[in-house]
Amino acid sequence: MATLIGRKEEAVLLREYISSNRPEFIGLYGRRRVGKTFLVNQLLHDQLTFSVSGLLYGKKSEQMAAFQIALRDHGYEKPIGKSWLEMFFALEDLLTSKLRRGKPCVIFIDELPCFDRKGGAFVRALGQFWNTWCSLHDEVKLIVCGSATSWMVRNIINNRGGLYGRLTHTMHLAPFTLKETEAYLKANGFRWTRLMIAQTYMTFGGVPYYLSLLRNDESLAQNIDRLCFSRKGELVAEYEMLYKSLFDNENPYLQIISQLADNKSGLTRVELAENLGVADNGHLTEQLEDLENCDIIRRYYVREKKIKSTGSIFQLIDFFTLFHLTFAAKQFENGQYWQHHLGTPILNTWYGHAFERLCMAHIPQIKKALKIDGIGTEYYSWRSKSKETKTQIDLIIERADRMINVCEIKYSEGQYLLDKEEADNIRVRWTTFVEQTGTQCGIFPTLITTNGTTENSYASEMAFKLTLADLFE
Repeated sequence: MATLIGRKEEAVLLREYISSNRPEFIGLYGRRRVGKTFLVNQLLHDQLTFSVSGLLYGKKSEQMAAFQIALRDHGYEKPIGKSWLEMFFALEDLLTSKLRRGKPCVIFIDELPCFDRKGGAFVRALGQFWNTWCSLHDEVKLIVCGSATSWMVRNIINNRGGLYGRLTHTMHLAPFTLKETEAYLKANGFRWTRLMIAQTYMTFGGVPYYLSLLRNDESLAQNIDRLCFSRKGELVAEYEMLYKSLFDNENPYLQIISQLADNKSGLTRVELAENLGVADNGHLTEQLEDLENCDIIRRYYVREKKIKSTGSIFQLIDFFTLFHLTFAAKQFENGQYWQHHLGTPILNTWYGHAFERLCMAHIPQIKKALKIDGIGTEYYSWRSKSKETKTQIDLIIERADRMINVCEIKYSEGQYLLDKEEADNIRVRWTTFVEQTGTQCGIFPTLITTNGTTENSYASEMAFKLTLADLFE
């Protein structure tokens, strides 16, 4: 069996929940391909008393057939009814015969949203199953899992019906960090530099399944071409599959994503509503929350006078989505698009933007490198509302000790040279920020680069200089 890479905290917690002396109802969720099923099977494969998985895009009849087959495969020989209530009664009957005092009875229902076709009968039956049987047995550990993250949050975690307040634990499985990505690649025979690993992350994100498709006898450019730019590439259709698996009707979500992809710093909900030609109402709120729960977008605040939050901005952060939307039109041009465009402005510009997102995805590592991981902080982006000075700062870390790290993020394959022109531009951005926000905090100019900075008088003005290596810690 494959080795579990990373997920140390999740593994400790899951084992703790399974060994507890009370009934447990665990909701595990996270975006498609992030490794939820693998985590459960890797840790608990020899402890599963019953497991079943929903069928992506399956009809109601197919979902019910899958559940019935699972009951038979686990030894149930009695007649099985045709409703979800009757099938859960059959499961209860099966598990009653398998209960052993002091031994965990682990039930794993994977891809749970697939079972609940329109009507909610499955969730109501699941609630009945938990409330009338599972909750009465200390040995029972029920794990439900789903890639349709927004559905899991709305219908299970925040359920207002029979499952209200019933979950004992929730576990959100996020993509790998850079460090976990490095560990995964090394364990699979890759001898890539950290810059190559960062470029891999900027393309695929820390999604384990995407990483599993990489070959260690090919360069990163060859891998990208094989997976994304050849006619039979395994990730050519992934974008459509990803969003179809997340939402019953993906079109409104794709329209939001398309708008955000064209605006690097993000858009307010008012701007989104205007651009989409839709009402700024609860329906849009729900869609934005869904995308947040799926780790596709993030919400952050732009700071105004006296550093007061006045509204939120939504920004697209899913690496693979951004990669696809930037380069999808290049597919099949020659099957070697990436290799033929190495070092060109289009790829260099894209890597520059992607490195900014990479830093935003590793704020805890940046805080540790700045030695402020023990200080309360708030981080955000800032952009001027002045028509005369369209200034933007990609990352500001506001600290409880009344200091602010104003971060400049620069991508370069070699050492970054901070020249007079850019140093002047940076000073203008700091000054504009202080003037327009009215902050009374001190400023720490901070530079984050990939491979360090060529030392000169301009670089010496920076209070802190971080590199890509700091993001791997």
